[in-house]
Amino acid sequence: MKWKLTARFLLSVLSIVIIVIFLNTAILIGFFIFQQVNKYDKTTSYSEENFVREFQQYIDISNGTVAVSKDGLQQLHQRNAWIQLLDNNGQVVEAHFAPKKAPAHYAPIDLIQVYKYKEFDVDTTVYVGSKESISYLIGIEGSGVTRYVTHFSGSSVLQFIGKFGLLIVLADLLVATLVGWLFGRTLTKPLYAMIERIRHLKNHEHVSSKMPGGVYKPVFENLNEVSKELAAHEQERKRLEMMREEWISNVSHDMKTPLASIRGYAELLNDGKLTADEQRDYAHIIEKQSLHMQDLLDDLNLTMRLRHQQLPLSLTEVNIVQFIREIVIDTLNTPQYEEANIEFNATNDVIKHHIDEHFMRRAIMNFLHNALLHNPSDVSVTILVEDHSITISDNGNGISAEDLEHIFERYYRGTNTEQTHGTGLGTAIARDIIEAHGGTVTITSEEQQGTTVSIQFQVEKGVALN
Repeated sequence: MKWKLTARFLLSVLSIVIIVIFLNTAILIGFFIFQQVNKYDKTTSYSEENFVREFQQYIDISNGTVAVSKDGLQQLHQRNAWIQLLDNNGQVVEAHFAPKKAPAHYAPIDLIQVYKYKEFDVDTTVYVGSKESISYLIGIEGSGVTRYVTHFSGSSVLQFIGKFGLLIVLADLLVATLVGWLFGRTLTKPLYAMIERIRHLKNHEHVSSKMPGGVYKPVFENLNEVSKELAAHEQERKRLEMMREEWISNVSHDMKTPLASIRGYAELLNDGKLTADEQRDYAHIIEKQSLHMQDLLDDLNLTMRLRHQQLPLSLTEVNIVQFIREIVIDTLNTPQYEEANIEFNATNDVIKHHIDEHFMRRAIMNFLHNALLHNPSDVSVTILVEDHSITISDNGNGISAEDLEHIFERYYRGTNTEQTHGTGLGTAIARDIIEAHGGTVTITSEEQQGTTVSIQFQVEKGVALN
């Protein structure tokens, strides 16, 4: 994998170099063609060559005499140039501004020498022109033009360009390959490590990797954080899975017990030898066990609806003080809790909130019954209703730190619930009901110090009235 990444990066670099070479070549060829087609050459359009060719318009030939017009002399002066006019024999017949060392006669070979080289002055370039039978030499001082004489063969030039062009291309590719390989290793090494790290995460291998420096450091820091979080989620998932399996086992046991009772007493009812009182007792037991199974199934249905936030609330404005007082009275009227010690207090006589009475009653009764059911019979329970909160506290056995940590989790049954019947969903359902109303609930407890349940309502959900 690592070599594949390096090879791909190297191939990309080489491709870019090749594209750049061909692009530059195409631009040079296109520019050359554009120049030839449009004859766009500023250095030629305004060069001394054109000046010399066009200077013949300033030369007058009449009646065997030759003269340079005033405009021509002015042009020569502006160009810092001089002129010599020659007849057919190369004899100078007219001269203007010519240097003293300029010859008075030129042989054909002299004209060639003067045109090809700077014979008079290193800073003077001489050009040759003609008009009719007159030839003329124009020397321009300080033109900045330098002549070089070269001799070459067209085929040899093409071969030379081909060889050296190929060498340049090969050298560019070699340099690009070396730079691309070195840079590719630096770039692809952390990429390979990153891919390996992601593969480990995919395979649930949550191990910390070495932290490289440079620009990739934040990436690996985030990957390590993700790995830690996934490891924690994985442990939590396994723990919940074990709790779920244990809960299913408990629920199966809870359902088998009433089912066995129902089946057994149903078989006894088929016996015609039972008295009427026995039949009523057995029917009552069957009804009780059926209601227990119904409660279990209702809890399962309700917890799933709460889990998916599909609980329909029918909100009405309710006086919370009267609402909680009725729950306390109903609890004390239950034979199981008729001897319970429950103290009720409220800061105001009327405190109104918008709630669903049915579901809120279930939540409050769950916390109240837990305080009575999981503590000694002489436990004292205090309920305090304030403007935006309800507090249920007791002085009972308290809850261990381990159980308190999981108190609101579904399927969890604490270590002090072995002798009581329940589904392990009550506290989680109560918490979800309160949160569905926009409130929050917290439980604080210490062993042998009692437990406190604090329910907070949102301020905007209700208005307190004195």
